[in-house]
Amino acid sequence: MARNVLITGASGGIGRAIAARFVADGDTVVITGRNADRLQRAAAEVGAQGVVCDAADPAQVAALSDGLGDTLDVLVNNAGGNTDFEDQPEDEDNANCRVMLERLAASWRANLDANLISAVLTTHAVADRLAPGGSVISIGTIGAERGGGSYGAAKAAVASWNAYLSAEIGPRGVTANVISPGYIADTNFFRDRLTSQRRDNLIAATHDKRPGRPDDIAETAHFLASPGARHITGQIIHVNGGAFTTR
Repeated sequence: MARNVLITGASGGIGRAIAARFVADGDTVVITGRNADRLQRAAAEVGAQGVVCDAADPAQVAALSDGLGDTLDVLVNNAGGNTDFEDQPEDEDNANCRVMLERLAASWRANLDANLISAVLTTHAVADRLAPGGSVISIGTIGAERGGGSYGAAKAAVASWNAYLSAEIGPRGVTANVISPGYIADTNFFRDRLTSQRRDNLIAATHDKRPGRPDDIAETAHFLASPGARHITGQIIHVNGGAFTTR
């Protein structure tokens, strides 16, 4: 039976791969993104419906929710990314403490909005539509375990919130889990700032000596939404080739 799936931030990379995996199952998939042209290209390529939406904007998320059907089987909170990679104004030599702190606050709030607030708003907006047997899957990062600055802190907060969410929606038969990727090639995460040496170091840190791929995350998301994962909830699933291990 076809499911209704919503994936935020799915114009490319991991989100697009997840959308393609669910579409391949015959599911009805809605993807979101902020860039209309890029979003519509991705939607047409994978066979999904594209809805322009900034997942950190309450008004846009409310409009997105209003346009969905009565039931939702799978929500993937993929919107986000490290906003510290975006161009920042250069510090003037005479910048005072207040100005520097304002910039620091804005930088941290940007990552919290993009990664934590976006997931919280979207999930709460569609919570009443989540059907028994459904799944909420949020995308984290290995950086949450490795002192990743404001980005890592925001993703660590996603994991903490997920534990709360799992307890809230679990009695309804809905699971909530976080997938925490390591280095994933073929995405725009590093904004073309990844040096070859840094890439080699990231791969060398894995046990299987290869970069992750968007399909690795897509297959994990597909499993977490499957009948075989109905007793897995409140968890962080690390997909990083052994670069970070748990026990």
